[in-house]
Amino acid sequence: QVQLVESGGGLVQPGGSLRLSCAASGFTCSSYWMSWVRQAPGKGLEWVSRINPDGSTTHYADSVKGRFTISRDNTKNTLHLQMNSLKSEDTAVYYCAKGYIGGTKGQGTQVTVSS
Repeated sequence: QVQLVESGGGLVQPGGSLRLSCAASGFTCSSYWMSWVRQAPGKGLEWVSRINPDGSTTHYADSVKGRFTISRDNTKNTLHLQMNSLKSEDTAVYYCAKGYIGGTKGQGTQVTVSS
């Protein structure tokens, strides 16, 4: 079955960086668009970024453009999100998703940006 396992979250100060990873199994990851989405406390799911199957095309929400970078390694069935210049408003649980925002997600990894 489809399984997605996110890791790399934590507590970071404003302006800091984190690199999230997502290990995918149970499907041919290299055939799918993959996305990162997040859910801040008390809010709904927010799309963050997506990447096409071969990694040549990426899209970002305006709120993270220029600060976050999505990438993938299809040889290892992994997805990454490099997050730089983090802000308090980036605090959320981050999920990787098969396909788009409505796709299967993992359990998420908590990112907290606070001084």
